[in-house]
Amino acid sequence: MLTERAQRGLGIAVVLLLMLALAGCPGTFSKAPSAAVTPAIMTQPANQTVTSGQTATFFVVATGTAPLSYQWQKSGANISGAISSSYTTPTIVSADNGATFRAVVTNAAGSVTSNSATLTVVTSLPLGTDVTTFHNDNARTGQNLTETTLTPANVNSQTFGLLRNLLVDGKVDAEPLYLSQLSLAGGVYNVVFIATEHDSVYAFDSDTGAQLWKVSMLGSGETTSDSRGCGQVSPEIGITSTPVIDRKAGPHGTIYVVAMSKKGSTYFQRLHALDVTTGAELLGGPVTIQATYPGTGANSSGGQVIFDPKQYKERSGLLLLNGVIYTSWGSHCDINPYTAWIIGYDASNLSQSSVLNLTPNGSEGSIWQSGGGPAADAQGNIYVLMANGTFDTTLDANGFPSGHDYGNAFVKISTSGGTLRVADYFNMSNTVSESGADTDLGSGAPMLLPDLGDGAGSTLLLAVGAGKDGNIYIVDRSNMGKFNATSNHVYQQLSGAVPNGVFGVPAYFNGTVYYCDVDATLKSFTISNGKISGTPTNTVASFTYPGVLPSVSANGSSNGIVWAIENTGTAVLHAFAASDLTRELYNSNQASSGRDHFGSGNKFITPMISDGKIFAATTNGVAVFGLLP
Repeated sequence: MLTERAQRGLGIAVVLLLMLALAGCPGTFSKAPSAAVTPAIMTQPANQTVTSGQTATFFVVATGTAPLSYQWQKSGANISGAISSSYTTPTIVSADNGATFRAVVTNAAGSVTSNSATLTVVTSLPLGTDVTTFHNDNARTGQNLTETTLTPANVNSQTFGLLRNLLVDGKVDAEPLYLSQLSLAGGVYNVVFIATEHDSVYAFDSDTGAQLWKVSMLGSGETTSDSRGCGQVSPEIGITSTPVIDRKAGPHGTIYVVAMSKKGSTYFQRLHALDVTTGAELLGGPVTIQATYPGTGANSSGGQVIFDPKQYKERSGLLLLNGVIYTSWGSHCDINPYTAWIIGYDASNLSQSSVLNLTPNGSEGSIWQSGGGPAADAQGNIYVLMANGTFDTTLDANGFPSGHDYGNAFVKISTSGGTLRVADYFNMSNTVSESGADTDLGSGAPMLLPDLGDGAGSTLLLAVGAGKDGNIYIVDRSNMGKFNATSNHVYQQLSGAVPNGVFGVPAYFNGTVYYCDVDATLKSFTISNGKISGTPTNTVASFTYPGVLPSVSANGSSNGIVWAIENTGTAVLHAFAASDLTRELYNSNQASSGRDHFGSGNKFITPMISDGKIFAATTNGVAVFGLLP
């Protein structure tokens, strides 16, 4: 018989053994671990076409319980050492033509094999279509006439749709830009450039979605700007305007970008010149944007109006004209003091080359144009639409405002001799009341029409513009009409043609002008003998604020398609037959299960089109659409 002491010792030992057993048996009192999830491929490898002597990079995006392991295969055989989510080939030779590449992704629960991507090897690649500036050209027509892949026959929800989303670190208010067959990082890529309000610039392979490089425009210790008390660009302001690219500038090509930032309570606006192959700063940049101009207007001192960077945002797209980068400046809402600036910089060295203020003895009158860039003609003249602001109704002997203030005007600016000066303008007879009621032209942007015949043997040089007052104004660029207090001396006026007002840009194709006003339909106005018809064709669909900003793809004068992005909670990409807007070819809501949904809507976004793809900016990236694999 055990003694009492021995019994107590045995009991303690049993308890200790039981505690140890329970600690090693998690199924008894602790939650069982969840079952491992088998890998799944979210992004498949994409087919690639390269030239001999280059390399190709394939990648997959997979989900499943970590850790995931990867094994790439070439034509079914494992590739030694190819064990990451991406694989870059050795130098391609002609014998690699037709090889297939796939990845096997494995974890503890199992494995999955991706689709096979085919490598095509060619002796040379045809150069595609570059998009280097807002709306394709300095006339701002928004038309790409070299699109041979997309046609009204194949743009439908069965054969066309969302290919991928290029996710970035902030809002994308600038139109994406594009260079075809750009040599970088040991390969040749079709590259899409994306600028964000988080002050970043990205380069992506548009065919695979691979990020090629990313750089920040922020200086040491800086952040992006706050919204400056204005909800127009929020929650941060970084890069708002569409950059511009000169493929021939610098060692490999240069992209010019304006970025806003701040450090403490000090705000900066800077112009950057970046190498398109690396994102590296060129020309000793960036340069800080600062300026003065003779005048006694808002924020002037000692007879000079002073550019205060915190009062402005660069909303309208950059303009590259005859070796000069032109910046044009809008306000944060209507928060004074501000005036209307155009500032030019030499594209070869970033030195300031010219400055013009269009309300130097008044106030307001900024240039924002809902993101539309200033237009320019072959003679080197610049065209802008001014926001509400001071206009001097007292004119000098030549019909120009006596105080040189051009608020709410359609302005032509000469760059002759490297100096900016107003060469001509048009303003409405009721401009003062329009500015007072904030129904100005500045919400729209100008577009130059191609040379037109008037039916009597004369050639017409015309431009169009529309803003908040509901009218479309067509001006003769050689005689714009100036100001008359009792009537509008303009080439043609379509009163009430866009009755809800325009907050965006028009497009042009094949003798037709396309406009959309707020909460209204997209409209096509045909041109005959130099006159624009006042009876448009309308889409069946109507579009909420700010309407849509159309772009056009076509192969010469055939296969015209008008593209538009609807600014709704879930953004919608639309495609219409250019010859008949009542015929909708496609929209991204048509495919089942939200297959083509691509993110939240964003205002003032125009589609960018090149080489069989449509690029649509959103609040956190750029969606890429094209023919489905």
